[in-house]
Amino acid sequence: MKILLKPSYPFNLDVTLCCGQAFRWDKQGEWWYGIVGRNVFKIRQINDKLEFENVDTRFVRDYFGLNDDLSKILSEISRDTHIKRAIDTFYGLRILHQNPWECLISYVCATYKNIQAIKQMLLNLSRRFGEKICFDEYKFYSFPIAQKLAKAKLQELVACGLGYRAKYVSETAKMICENGFELESLGELGYEQARKELLNFSGVGLKVADCVLLFSLGKSEAFPIDVWIKRAVLKHYSNHFPNKFIKKILDKQSLNDSEYRKLSLFGRKYFGEYAGYAQEYLYHYERTQS
Repeated sequence: MKILLKPSYPFNLDVTLCCGQAFRWDKQGEWWYGIVGRNVFKIRQINDKLEFENVDTRFVRDYFGLNDDLSKILSEISRDTHIKRAIDTFYGLRILHQNPWECLISYVCATYKNIQAIKQMLLNLSRRFGEKICFDEYKFYSFPIAQKLAKAKLQELVACGLGYRAKYVSETAKMICENGFELESLGELGYEQARKELLNFSGVGLKVADCVLLFSLGKSEAFPIDVWIKRAVLKHYSNHFPNKFIKKILDKQSLNDSEYRKLSLFGRKYFGEYAGYAQEYLYHYERTQS
């Protein structure tokens, strides 16, 4: 199947899947292979065409955010020369619409880990607790449902490479199951209330909550702060903060909640309702240019 991309709706598949927002994609030759829920499929981009197999057009449009008016979004966040450079470099990067449960556990596991380590942890979890699905002679594993992880023994989760995160994953899965909590329902709440609800889960701090809100719950104003965004702010936006604050966080390895909230609030106010898009362009630019 194919989708013809219009010039007014730019998309860059490679950049979108390489920018660190999702962890269960691999490229084989010119094809990207991924599993979303129980949907295993492959996709590639040739100029202005997307070619894909094993899912329908509606699924592709929704998952890759192709219904977002990216031209409008990029126009609204282009507030300064630095963000414009990031946009020009990675033009066509889009925010994926991920499954909230998988996104939540993925970012709980992502704390203080690089992308390759995160991918390995999630693969281990899926092999151990998910279902095997074969496609194009490759083996894939669905992401484990909450009930499976809630029943898992702690040592089984540790054996997947989760370390101290095993406890968080176990407790969060149990909270979801015991309360019959529907993560998708958070998308109907305002940003602040939805973030407050996420913070009740084990292992979820402000950054994890913001990532889940941005990448799976449609809160495009969320502005997650990690080491790369902190660096970008210090280098290019420090004039928006008191000198005392900048000096305080300059040499700190991690931010406390108050400092995090201040940086995140700046991003939301400065870039507006699509601050999350600005965050992802700035994040990928900082990470690849350093």
